[in-house]
Amino acid sequence: MKKYTYQAKTFEEAKSMAMADLMEQEGNLYIKEIESSTKLFNKKSVIEVIKKEDVVNHIKELVKGITNDMGININMEVKKRGETLNVTIYADNNAILIGKNAATLSALTTIIRQSIQKEIGEVYKFVLDVGEYKQKREWNLEKMAKQIAREVAKTKVEAKLDPMNSYERRIIHNTLTNNKKVYTESTGEEPNRCVVIKPKEETKEESLN
Repeated sequence: MKKYTYQAKTFEEAKSMAMADLMEQEGNLYIKEIESSTKLFNKKSVIEVIKKEDVVNHIKELVKGITNDMGININMEVKKRGETLNVTIYADNNAILIGKNAATLSALTTIIRQSIQKEIGEVYKFVLDVGEYKQKREWNLEKMAKQIAREVAKTKVEAKLDPMNSYERRIIHNTLTNNKKVYTESTGEEPNRCVVIKPKEETKEESLN
């Protein structure tokens, strides 16, 4: 990933220098101060700058490199939705890249996340998917969560779901976060951590209705 270094007396001056030289707005850059001196006769700020478009290219290159090493030919679709980059991989055999319980997909995501964080020094928002697996899985999890929530609300008996990874547990939590009749908790240790859907206690007003 291409990195640019600039030095000036202050951070703001160094930043302005970078923006002018790269002809980019601040919002299109990752800027990190790597050296600073505030001594009276030796004021100095050294910054390291990375273009956001280079981060996207870095992700593409990483994905292509890893899948090539696996002997898999792929196509990629890259879209920006708000602040999140969505990368969808399409291959002749998506199942290999997804893996059992999405273990391979999770590993690919972790490798890319750690690589980017090491380069830019902060968390980068992106979603890596294979053949729209996550999109379909998310829809199925939301549907399941709502169905089980209705049953729990009706029977007043909590339901413990199968073990899920953190991404899938978050979908369940988010789906039911505003539900007035049930609430969710995570329990257990990885890799067997799971979500429990529990009934909420009725208020006096609700019990009278």
